[in-house]
Amino acid sequence: MREMIRPSRISFGGTAAIVTSMALIAGLEAANAGRPSVISALLIAAVADNLTDSLSVHMYQESEHFERKDAFIGTLTNFGTRLIVCLSFVLIVAMLPKPLVAVGGITWGMSLLAVLTFILARHRHVSIVSEVVKHLGVAVSVIAVSRIVGEWIAAHVI
Repeated sequence: MREMIRPSRISFGGTAAIVTSMALIAGLEAANAGRPSVISALLIAAVADNLTDSLSVHMYQESEHFERKDAFIGTLTNFGTRLIVCLSFVLIVAMLPKPLVAVGGITWGMSLLAVLTFILARHRHVSIVSEVVKHLGVAVSVIAVSRIVGEWIAAHVI
């Protein structure tokens, strides 16, 4: 049972779901999207992106000749982790007042990413601080680019 919930299984989906959700919230907020649009985007990512990512993980594991059971458990763990993480962002968008959604979503996401990175760094016996800084830095970059895209859309498309 311990092998089924090892950190690497959770990290596959967790990282992608966290960063994608923060980027969607930041970009759509910059584009002046309404709450229904943000929730729709998060739910679409929770289903469509999640299924394709889980299929990719599964195919990779098959190509590496993982045992069938291990590949299946990895696929389910990836899907479940991503779904739960995305739904947590949906709750934030649904519950917080509109002016606080971006700050709340990014704060939640950065906290989740820091905790996940902490767990993985400890598991790998590497520097926790450098791993957290590196992963949060990448997330900040993705959020910044998403925000720029949202601002461009608001200024030129709408």
